[in-house]
Amino acid sequence: MASLKEKVGYGLGDMASSTYWKIFSAYLPFFYASVCHLPLEAAAMLMFVARMWDAVSDPMMGIIADRTHSRWGRYRPYLLWMAIPFALAGVLLLSVPFDDETRKVAWAYFSYLLMMTVYTAINVPYGSMLTVMTEDSDEKTVFSSFRMFFAYGGSFIILFAWEPLCRWVASLTGAAYTTPMTWTYAMTIVGLYCAVLFYFTFRMTREHVQTSVSANSVGSDLMTLLRNAPWWILLGGVLFFNFFGAVRYSVIPFYFTTFIPADSHLGLFGLDLLFYAGLFFGVGEVANMLGVATTPFFTRRVGKKLTFLICLLLLIALCIAFYYVPTQGVAALWTLLALQVAVSILTGIVSPLVWSMYADVADFAELKFRTASTGLIFSSSSMAQKFGGAIGGAAVLSLLSLFHFDTAEGAVQTAEATEGLRLLMSYIPAAIAAIAALFIALYPLGEKRIKAIGEQLQIIRNQNTN
Repeated sequence: MASLKEKVGYGLGDMASSTYWKIFSAYLPFFYASVCHLPLEAAAMLMFVARMWDAVSDPMMGIIADRTHSRWGRYRPYLLWMAIPFALAGVLLLSVPFDDETRKVAWAYFSYLLMMTVYTAINVPYGSMLTVMTEDSDEKTVFSSFRMFFAYGGSFIILFAWEPLCRWVASLTGAAYTTPMTWTYAMTIVGLYCAVLFYFTFRMTREHVQTSVSANSVGSDLMTLLRNAPWWILLGGVLFFNFFGAVRYSVIPFYFTTFIPADSHLGLFGLDLLFYAGLFFGVGEVANMLGVATTPFFTRRVGKKLTFLICLLLLIALCIAFYYVPTQGVAALWTLLALQVAVSILTGIVSPLVWSMYADVADFAELKFRTASTGLIFSSSSMAQKFGGAIGGAAVLSLLSLFHFDTAEGAVQTAEATEGLRLLMSYIPAAIAAIAALFIALYPLGEKRIKAIGEQLQIIRNQNTN
């Protein structure tokens, strides 16, 4: 049984990663369009093309991590080695050192590719640690729940505080909120905070399980991965689940600037709260944390696969409901917030399942192919996360361009642009969730099979140890 200290320490790692990821998901399209002032088509192409590198870098990092030997273990040392580069890459990403459009686009490609490479170098080993911290499948779900609880805690902090932080920096420097320097300085503060979190994860965790070391060539490991049917199916479901989340996150800042008056307020327990995108995001992250806390309760009763599938079906219905909610009036705002809470609870339930199910797929691969390609398998999860985020961000920007959305501050949008925004908050993510549900319905590793795999692996590992 792992200690509470290790579970908390493991959770702090995704608090750092999620802090960055939520800034990228929620604000990077807005940064490129309204701060960096890149054309929408160029920004969309950047977010899509740059992700092609992930198809190479993620598996490459998984292969490297699987073959790493150090006094700190196989995956854990990367938390120490990459913490500072992680912070620096984030600062460079939200900086605009050039004025002309050509060099701005070139810098955006460079900084984006650098950030995603560094993100891969720390996140793939971090995710892979799940399989070497415990052998118990249920405890892996608990570790995943701690991970996602802290991830959403970090997301809540950054999404609630990012705009106020940028405005505070702007007040100190005398610059405008949409000035690149404001965002760069704000990201410097966030980057240092995340580096410290990764350091604590390194100090508070250990690798306990000795998995089979891959004696195969890189090509052989890749071939066994390609023959792993459960991996393919789970990869498809997770890719579209991340695509779903990325579309919703990317469109919210645009949705608020278009539909929600800047002086909209909510009354709550005698408080008069400003209703802005950061509040909407922040409340969603708290709801995500509530969902994460309930994940083990549901998985112990109905299993991981069925829990995942039910949540996706409910998400489809809730997203469609967004289309029919008006955006004016206090009652309408409360309805929007209630739907955000419900959607976020469901995505919170699903999030730990993803990592726990990848750990099960890794166990399946170790038993079937007699080699542990844990890092390679978990790299696919990182790749799915980044592909989903990239495709989601690129899709939102491309569709906004198609709908002739005007990115100028205070612009009056056409009926076509407003209808496009409403679809991006409702029917479009609902359709994406439906595709994810089709994949998960086909996923073959049920609870009985997972238990049998775990028992057989324990016998093999004990024999190898003796």
